[in-house]
Amino acid sequence: MILMEHIIREGHPTLRTRAEEVTFPLSVEDRQLAEDMLQYLKNSQDSEIAEKYNLRGGIGLAANQVNCLKRIFALHLTDDAGELVSFVAINPKIVSHSVEQTYIESGEGCLSVDRAIPGYVPRYARITAKFMTIDGEEKKIRLKGLPAIAFQHELDHLNGIMFYDHINEKEPFAPIPNSTPFERV
Repeated sequence: MILMEHIIREGHPTLRTRAEEVTFPLSVEDRQLAEDMLQYLKNSQDSEIAEKYNLRGGIGLAANQVNCLKRIFALHLTDDAGELVSFVAINPKIVSHSVEQTYIESGEGCLSVDRAIPGYVPRYARITAKFMTIDGEEKKIRLKGLPAIAFQHELDHLNGIMFYDHINEKEPFAPIPNSTPFERV
């Protein structure tokens, strides 16, 4: 079971290192890692389990964050329509994206960052992505809103990029051209 003590924090070199492609079929270790990452997110969103194990709530977790340089991340959240978006993405790629951008007005957070970092993080409003499932099946999905933002946040982790790298240092709340702020409905 992944606990907060297993999640590395900013400053750790693994968070700034590009993760390696994963080969199929998955090794027993890679499959277990993927399942454990998704389970952490589910546990962190269950108030009883989160309190018992002192877990910070999360909607995404990348392998880099548990000090493993594999191109694997998990997402577990609901979309704007209240539908559950829950999967493990292995070797994920964005194959197309909108011109329009979006950002979360209150800023983004991260399980590997123990401080609030104010500022807008520009993201594509809509993306089409491809990835492999745990079972080696190729998936192609379209995401918008918070799931699209979370997918981009986790994909950045796999490339050694932190969310705050996207914030305008001089003007953290400068308007982002061609964008609409994301608002949870």
